[in-house]
Amino acid sequence: MPQNRQILLDNRPQGEAVASNFKLVTTDTPPLKDGEVLVRHHYLSLDPYMRGRMNDSKSYAASQPLGEVMIGGTVGEVVDSKHAKFAAGDKVVGMGGWQEYSVVDGNAPGMLRKVDTTHVPLSFYLGAVGMPGVTAWYGLVKIIAPKEGATVVVSAATGAVGSAFAALAKARGCRVVGIAGGPEKCQYAVEELHFDECIDYRQHPDVKTMSKALKDACPNGIDGYFENVGGYILDAVLLRTNAFARIALCGMIAGYDGQPLPMQNPALILVNRLLIQGFIVSEHMEVWPEALKELGTLVATGKLKPRETIAQGIDSAPEAFLGLLKGKNFGKQLVKLI
Repeated sequence: MPQNRQILLDNRPQGEAVASNFKLVTTDTPPLKDGEVLVRHHYLSLDPYMRGRMNDSKSYAASQPLGEVMIGGTVGEVVDSKHAKFAAGDKVVGMGGWQEYSVVDGNAPGMLRKVDTTHVPLSFYLGAVGMPGVTAWYGLVKIIAPKEGATVVVSAATGAVGSAFAALAKARGCRVVGIAGGPEKCQYAVEELHFDECIDYRQHPDVKTMSKALKDACPNGIDGYFENVGGYILDAVLLRTNAFARIALCGMIAGYDGQPLPMQNPALILVNRLLIQGFIVSEHMEVWPEALKELGTLVATGKLKPRETIAQGIDSAPEAFLGLLKGKNFGKQLVKLI
């Protein structure tokens, strides 16, 4: 069995996460038992939700235990199998964590799934045709539920969730406005992801200027908003919502370091009779087949062209993750492990 390099959560962040919160170790891979599968990971997914799990505090997911491999989605190839449904060479997606190999119980529901790489690249199963894509689908289809011609807005527009959201919303006849950081990302959003407009939050660093930019980009108001960020951007969006607008609350990355995120004008929830619904996509596994089918078709037909930022090697994961939290990635952040 191969030696396995792993990254553990060594200690909890005190405020901002730092590289020294993590520890790189090398371990021996245990021999397979009946029903188990050995997977060599090709790519590791880095996602904002991981920051919340580093804290030892109440959240929507259990805290990451200290001294254990960091949780995370992976895609790779079966190296060896003692399970009838998996064979060497199968391409699979799972939750293998921040390590080069994983031993997986092939009978555990949802832990390992075979994927077809004929029309969809393997790495896309961690992004557009994976958890982030299904997240976008659920927030748009099940919470915002827009009518044709509606105006919808998404923050973190060029990330894995935002890019999928745009393709899904355009397919439903919506006007789609993104919020992203920097002119390069905004240009990509409009030219490659087919956003109608994209607002550079770095040029609009407060509620007043962001609200004005949203008014210009959304002359008919906002009917639906997919929230990944929180903070002043949410306050600005609330000022531009139409009556009965719906907000799918997916992430609050502005508060992941532990600081509170007060709302400036919560009365707008009442004034505009808003629906604001938080959701965790892993609690809605029943929609995954339908969502993945649509997302795979969008990729295969060229209507969704997600971008990736790829760090090389397991030892690069901590710095790549910290960069993700500061918006340094462009598109889906991955670590290539082979």
